[in-house]
Amino acid sequence: MASEHKLLTDLYAAFNARDIDRCLAGMQPDVTWANGMDGGYVHGHEGVRDYWTRQWKLVSPKVHPQSFITEGGRVSVDVHQVVHTMDGSLLLDRMVTHIFTLNEGLIQRFDIGEYK
Repeated sequence: MASEHKLLTDLYAAFNARDIDRCLAGMQPDVTWANGMDGGYVHGHEGVRDYWTRQWKLVSPKVHPQSFITEGGRVSVDVHQVVHTMDGSLLLDRMVTHIFTLNEGLIQRFDIGEYK
């Protein structure tokens, strides 16, 4: 359990630092990733890379994990999400649940749960 939490904590830190390669290192090559901007999912490392590259040109999101719950191969993370426009105006400041499914110690699937 601690290794899963460390993996995810490191992923959030890498995301906030815009270090895509460090993030992708924690994901299965065929990862399925929720597209929070457009809906649906992106697939694989290149899909995630393209999605984040596009997202980071439009908005500046920061995500900070607050708590972890591990159940049956899935980890739910309550996350404080703050999103600014590129000119620095606050767009969102809310809590959200992220749900990760892991496979062999790497992220296989990412889903967005409820907004709080």
